[in-house]
Amino acid sequence: CSQFSKGVYAIFGFYERRTVNMLTSFCGALHVCFITPSFPVETSNQFVLQLRPELQDALISVIEHYNWQKFVYIYDADRGLSVLQKVLDTAAEKNWQVTAVNILTTTEEGYRVLFQELEKKKERLVVVDCESERLNIILSKIIKLEKNGNGYHYILANLGFMDIDLTKFKESGANVTGFQLVNYTDAVPARIMQQWRNNDAREHPRVDWKRPKASALTYDGVRVMAEAFQNLRRQRIDISRRGNAGDCLANPAVPWGQGIDIQRALQQVRFEGLSGNVQFNEKGRRTNYTLHVIEMKHDGIRKIGYWNEDEKLVPAAIDTQSGNESTSLQNRTYIVTTILEDPYVMLKKNANQFEGNERYEGYCVELAAEIAKHVGYHYRLEIVRDGKYGARDPDTKTWNGMVGELVYGRADVAVAPLTITLVREEVIDFSKPFMSLGISIMIKKPQKSKPGVFSFLDPLAYEIWMCIVFAYIGVSVVLFLVSRFSPYEWHTEEFEEGRDQPANDQTNEFGIFNSLWFSLGAFMQQGCDISPRSLSGRIVGGVWWFFTLIIISSYTANLAAFLTVERMVSPIESAEDLAKQTEIAYGTLEAGSTKEFFRRSKIAVFEKMWTYMKSAEPSVFVRTTEEGMIRVRKSKGKYAYLLESTMNEYIEQRKPCDTMKVGGNLDSKGYGIATPKGSALRNPVNLAVLKLNEQGLLDKLKNKWWYDKGECGSGGGDSKVSPSKNTLVGMNGM
Repeated sequence: CSQFSKGVYAIFGFYERRTVNMLTSFCGALHVCFITPSFPVETSNQFVLQLRPELQDALISVIEHYNWQKFVYIYDADRGLSVLQKVLDTAAEKNWQVTAVNILTTTEEGYRVLFQELEKKKERLVVVDCESERLNIILSKIIKLEKNGNGYHYILANLGFMDIDLTKFKESGANVTGFQLVNYTDAVPARIMQQWRNNDAREHPRVDWKRPKASALTYDGVRVMAEAFQNLRRQRIDISRRGNAGDCLANPAVPWGQGIDIQRALQQVRFEGLSGNVQFNEKGRRTNYTLHVIEMKHDGIRKIGYWNEDEKLVPAAIDTQSGNESTSLQNRTYIVTTILEDPYVMLKKNANQFEGNERYEGYCVELAAEIAKHVGYHYRLEIVRDGKYGARDPDTKTWNGMVGELVYGRADVAVAPLTITLVREEVIDFSKPFMSLGISIMIKKPQKSKPGVFSFLDPLAYEIWMCIVFAYIGVSVVLFLVSRFSPYEWHTEEFEEGRDQPANDQTNEFGIFNSLWFSLGAFMQQGCDISPRSLSGRIVGGVWWFFTLIIISSYTANLAAFLTVERMVSPIESAEDLAKQTEIAYGTLEAGSTKEFFRRSKIAVFEKMWTYMKSAEPSVFVRTTEEGMIRVRKSKGKYAYLLESTMNEYIEQRKPCDTMKVGGNLDSKGYGIATPKGSALRNPVNLAVLKLNEQGLLDKLKNKWWYDKGECGSGGGDSKVSPSKNTLVGMNGM
């Protein structure tokens, strides 16, 4: 309460068995995080972060490695019984014979009696599970009682094997195996230790390195707090003690209002520290860590392998290199999170006949394999549990989807169609884009237009037809007038013999009706029985013939195209068309970068579209791209789906080939491979993407999964025209 009343944000310290329950209870009630390098304890309190990794699974793996069937387990009850309980449970399953001995209150005489009893029973395989101080006492008793000779094998359930003086064991011939958390050959621990030793003892009289394991965990604990508060500051989360600051003395105690934000930020921290990869699971325990398994025999100390949560105990024969980054990447199996999305990641038709990564196929599956091959690590594909890409909840401030998997340490890499955005870049790292794209519009492909009775008029615009009609009438009238006034158009008709010749024997063939008939015949490329005789009439007729030649030639050319091409009329051609109408609904994925684009956009058209989308009833947002595609197909042209252009192009190539992309892309962005902040994989993955791009493999993969496997032909589903044979229906109106 004293610390809490001073306004602390988090508490760092050690505990022991008698105080652990009290500390965890206070922290849980007041919502103040307690970061500790002490031994791990079983607790459901989310406000306790345990820096020391759990050892029970690694210990059991080593026991199985040596095939021990009967052994003694010496433990110190002062630090809990969780490891012992795990060993006893496993022993019951595997029929091991385990003799458990508690040496918490053992005296000098008690040690002598204990080892005498073990000698009588021929017990020479011993597990020692104690804290460092008591462990040194036990080892000194073993040496004093001469139980360190040939035939004895001790496994030390401690994380600081290299910090223990085992010279007497080496000289006497006993085998000793243990675990090492801090790898002193790594660059970071070596540098920090050297700086520590170089400190001037006069200026820092208490500086020493007598407890390297505890010092390393303390260093990492302080860095956890520093990283967490830096992240909170970058995210502009208010963690001041103003307002609901809590009250320790109230009954019941009032927790700190910002404690949840602090706890969440601490659990999200991830970096490479002195104790290796530092990250926590949702229970506040270390995860994705590596323990080095060390063995000491008469010929010296050697590393026999390493242990991690995924691969368990890996013998040293697999780890053929050491001391470089590529080796550290090979020391564990990385979790690659992805999402089921055609054609990026798909289950094979016979997936139940395969295991692991072999169950999947697609663009990102092959990309992940190529990345792993270039970087040199083992990986396991895992489908994101909530089926989302990743967005931050404005209320809880938590991330979902694949971004959440990376932020909270449940995955190491995300290989998926994950868009690079600013808000995501603040919490995770992206590689260079492996694919460029933009937001596009998907609509249902319109029905092909059916020819009408007057479809013969379609090759020319109605304005042209009206001009032709007026030109026809005008030319006929002009021809009539010039023929009427020209003397050359008047002539005397010849009559048969015996018939009387009229007094007025001058006639003119170009009356108004004959003029119309002459113009019509010329327009139809036909002839008639009359033709102008005068120069003026022939000039008018020649001009009209030339005009009809051009018009008929143009009409014939357009008519051929109209007869052999089926046209589709799209109601939407751009985002502006969507924004200014209300008949066709439109929406996006409910959690993803497309939705964020419209929510954050300051462009008037997109702001108008976002205003409509967020208030539309029923909701225009969909959970998955497949759901959006189905909605487009079933809406009979009344729903448009906004999605990445790459996915739009892919769906156009899939049966039943009834969707199409309209308009250009609304923005420009890229897909990237994501890693947690500070991950050692960031640079190797980035270089691998650049190399694959230079080799042309990325384009090759896209052609393979988009077009080579397409089902709609080379034209795809986005063609507005498609060639076809003339049919009886198509000739309607001709």
